[in-house]
Amino acid sequence: MQSFWKNLPQPFFAMAPMADVTDVAFRALVAARGAPDIFWTEFVSADGLYHTREIQKIRDKENPLMRDLLFKDNQRPIVAQVFSSSPEMVAYATKLFAQLGFDGIDLNMGCPDKSIEKQGCGSAMIQTPKVAHAIIRAAQEASDLPVSVKTRVGYGAESLDTWLPVLLETSLAAITLHLRTRKEMSLVPADWKLMQKAVKLRNQINPKVLLIGNGDIANLEEGKNLVAESGCDGVMIGRAMFGNPWIFSGRNIEDVPLSEKITALIELAEDFETLYPTKHFMLLKKHFKAFITSFDGAAELRAKLMKTESATELRTVLDTYLRHSKI
Repeated sequence: MQSFWKNLPQPFFAMAPMADVTDVAFRALVAARGAPDIFWTEFVSADGLYHTREIQKIRDKENPLMRDLLFKDNQRPIVAQVFSSSPEMVAYATKLFAQLGFDGIDLNMGCPDKSIEKQGCGSAMIQTPKVAHAIIRAAQEASDLPVSVKTRVGYGAESLDTWLPVLLETSLAAITLHLRTRKEMSLVPADWKLMQKAVKLRNQINPKVLLIGNGDIANLEEGKNLVAESGCDGVMIGRAMFGNPWIFSGRNIEDVPLSEKITALIELAEDFETLYPTKHFMLLKKHFKAFITSFDGAAELRAKLMKTESATELRTVLDTYLRHSKI
């Protein structure tokens, strides 16, 4: 199986995996407005997939975890992200992803959520390098899918000198580095100078592994500059996608008319409701402030949207606003 990683442009731009954000509906919104070079799913529990395997036989209609793995043909290459501290569970999930037609698998070793860490997963993996190594090997041996890892530069403090070699020695296809420690969460600016250190280590230990930088990238131009300064291969954009599904097209969000933003929000809500009938509409509300902001009357309009409980109600509020506004 030819790895898509070998055919990416330089530099390349990836969509960050974000829980309750980068679902199939959001990815569809982005794909229609300028696709990234790589799509990522939300992360899913390998243990959960295994323990609901009987339900999975009837695909997505009964199993919410399988719904998190839905994707459309215009969302490629697409990488499924998984977390687990069990090699057996990861092997099972990897085989499943191969059967479902994914282009790659990514192992989450960077999520700082306490409930994830209690399972020995996410950022906790930085403190258990032997477990991390076993997890990676299990994924690599389970299928022909290329395996990558998303992690941080350290746990309580930066530890690239010890942590990064553990990953590089397994010959992953790619490593995404969120340029903050677990302790820092997202409370401090990402330290892009550390990517230069990571690149030097990569070049010494395993030059074939691609390095992706993540943290505080606002647009494509900034991403290109950071790649040029640091020597990494690509960048992953996360929070800057909020309210800006045009980001990977290079379009300046300030140049997007409000009416177009409103149309995009309606499209997202209707797709979400259709594709995820069992998920609560409230999950969408994190997008309201991102799309409805920085204009007179935005706060009042958001307040009305926060009271909606369906895509139909949302459309009614926004259509009424468009009819009576001067935009």
